[in-house]
Amino acid sequence: MPVLLKVEGIKKHFKTPGGTLHAVDGVSFELERGKTIGIVGESGCGKSTLGRAVINLIPATGGKVLFKGKDITAFKGKNLHSLRKDMQMIFQDPFSSLNPRMTVSEIIREPIVEHKIKTGNREIEEEINILMETVGLASRLYHAYPHELDGGRRQRIGIARALALNPDFIVCDEPVSALDVSIQSQILNLMQDLQEEKKIAYMFITHDLSVVRHMSDDIAVMYLGVVVEKCSVDKLFQSQLHPYTKALLSSIPSTDLDFKKSRIILKGEITSPINPGDECRFAARCNYATDKCFKETPVLRDIGGYHYVACHYAENLQKGDSA
Repeated sequence: MPVLLKVEGIKKHFKTPGGTLHAVDGVSFELERGKTIGIVGESGCGKSTLGRAVINLIPATGGKVLFKGKDITAFKGKNLHSLRKDMQMIFQDPFSSLNPRMTVSEIIREPIVEHKIKTGNREIEEEINILMETVGLASRLYHAYPHELDGGRRQRIGIARALALNPDFIVCDEPVSALDVSIQSQILNLMQDLQEEKKIAYMFITHDLSVVRHMSDDIAVMYLGVVVEKCSVDKLFQSQLHPYTKALLSSIPSTDLDFKKSRIILKGEITSPINPGDECRFAARCNYATDKCFKETPVLRDIGGYHYVACHYAENLQKGDSA
């Protein structure tokens, strides 16, 4: 399949009293139509900021985002308004992302009217009903308000709103983290069904590794604004080649009481993302770090089979040796 989205060295920096905060610092990846890339990492690593920069909800500091071959990084005004039909976002909190003064039908109607997807009142009503049925919202909720519904139904409204414009690409910013486990599975299955039916490409942001394994084709692991490892889902769960990824996956709980796994406990202070120096940002917490790690920033490189790792000693770790 042709590449739908190509992100080239995207950056997002913020000015703070203490200096420049490097929230996202040179992230690159490609995404095909109908595929999902998972973005994982602990809180504060820049996942959500990356998602907002990719769809131009916030302006990027540097880099490029190519969507269908066009550089959309500097889109403004009419061009940006038109882009919203193809790129949408499902937000983490299904309550705060919805207007509490609007009913379910009004929330779904808004993008349809704004972008003139349908014009006649009858056509608009039919489209709203189709979208509600598609995401599993009962027709009796047509005039309900968000506060009258549970988290799962509220998130279905957010999905329906995103689907109203028939987009090719959706950023899913932890869309199930605020939901109960039973509701999570319903929403994830719904999103997969919609992807298969409409060939939507997802950028799935989460800190839940079991969820990202279920949803994604490829995974990019972020740490303090940079991608430290990127490959297919199968490769990542079979062989982690960055020390941070190893620690991250060791934290996954198991339901097998007889399964014994060595948990990797990270120690040391987290490097400040404000004015970071020329060093590996994980070095202060890494068991394999050497002087080189504190003096030279490792680049994200393919060590074979489209498995990208930003570590000076990835080949050693691949062989199971210490640095």
